[in-house]
Amino acid sequence: MISWNLLHTVGADVAQVLTLIRMKKPDLLLMQEATYEMDALPTSLGGHYARVNLPGRHHGLAAWSPHPLHGPPRSLQLQNGLVVRRVCQILNLGAFSVANVHLSHGQMLNRRQLRRIANILPPRAAILGDCNMLGAPLLPGFQDVGARLPTHRMSGVVPLRLDRCFIRGLRCLDADVLSPGASDHHPLMIVLSV
Repeated sequence: MISWNLLHTVGADVAQVLTLIRMKKPDLLLMQEATYEMDALPTSLGGHYARVNLPGRHHGLAAWSPHPLHGPPRSLQLQNGLVVRRVCQILNLGAFSVANVHLSHGQMLNRRQLRRIANILPPRAAILGDCNMLGAPLLPGFQDVGARLPTHRMSGVVPLRLDRCFIRGLRCLDADVLSPGASDHHPLMIVLSV
């Protein structure tokens, strides 16, 4: 599976997302800062797609899969940040659930948001996305398995690992950071096993 913060209207466009899907063939693509433009993915590729905007924003969280989901995706309201209200997109893949996240920038708040998500997920679960987090997640029961490489350059200069993957009841077989394309974030690719 792949998680990618697209950088809403000025970052990666549908053509770049289609190229990534065709090259890497993920079972699940999670997107943050996705706009209505990404709603074209099922028309171009088939598969299954869902998007939820952040409250009051023109962009939000989206997911595409070539496989049917086990029920409609759910949305979970998270604790509000100072500027942006946040939600989490939860997908049931059958063997486990995945939470697609774009968490707040506050280092205490984003950890509280993670704990809220973890508390409603089943025993086998993954949390992926732009966590805006520096350092340890402080998330009991979950392992941080994302690649230990920078996924973002703050102000185009300072390398940071903001995009993360946390798992519980699963094994990580591989993790990599891909080329960023037009986004300011690199896609995070993870191979998981039950």
